[in-house]
Amino acid sequence: MPPPPRRPWVVGVSGASGTPYAAAVLRALLAAGESVDLVVSRASRLTLLDETGIAFRDAHWRDDLRSWLARGADGKPDHFGPGGLDLDDVRHWGAGDLAAGPSSGSYPVQGMLIVPASTACVAGVALGLSKDLLQRAASVTLKERRKLVVAVRETPLNGQTLRHLVALDEAGAVVLPASPAFYAGATHIQDLVDFVAGRVLDAAGVPHRLYRRWEGELGGSRGD
Repeated sequence: MPPPPRRPWVVGVSGASGTPYAAAVLRALLAAGESVDLVVSRASRLTLLDETGIAFRDAHWRDDLRSWLARGADGKPDHFGPGGLDLDDVRHWGAGDLAAGPSSGSYPVQGMLIVPASTACVAGVALGLSKDLLQRAASVTLKERRKLVVAVRETPLNGQTLRHLVALDEAGAVVLPASPAFYAGATHIQDLVDFVAGRVLDAAGVPHRLYRRWEGELGGSRGD
């Protein structure tokens, strides 16, 4: 029997602060055996450089991605170990490549996760601007009625951005603020990052073990 057709998750990384959220989502998708199509916006490369010291280069994207995913939220370069990441089923598309696969509704994907989503990205998707591949892929996801999760990372939010988020909700997207919770017993910054990443994957329906789930017992997070 021929292998099943590849149906990746498109992961878009915009220029908002929060590149550890994107790394956690990517690691968890790969751990779950999911295929990934990655779009890293031009603005996000500046944020990634500032937050991690990693320069994401199209010509060396696999090496740069491996370094990024090995880095913990605490900044340690080999927190997750550089050798344990299988990137064979990751495909990278340049942000300016509007002829890329995810720019067409006929390209088979499961959906799209924008992590983190800046207010500029939110506005572009809500208004259907499609100024780059990230926005175009999100517009395609909406028009094809596929799952779109938008992990917005900004505070405070003004009225214009709130209206854009309502428009995305009405269009069928899941608006998921990058808001860590503390009931899961976080003891490390990575725990807080993983909680947000886990909620993104919950919204997408991808199984994971990134955080302790609420089981209706007060003080349960202090049981270990």
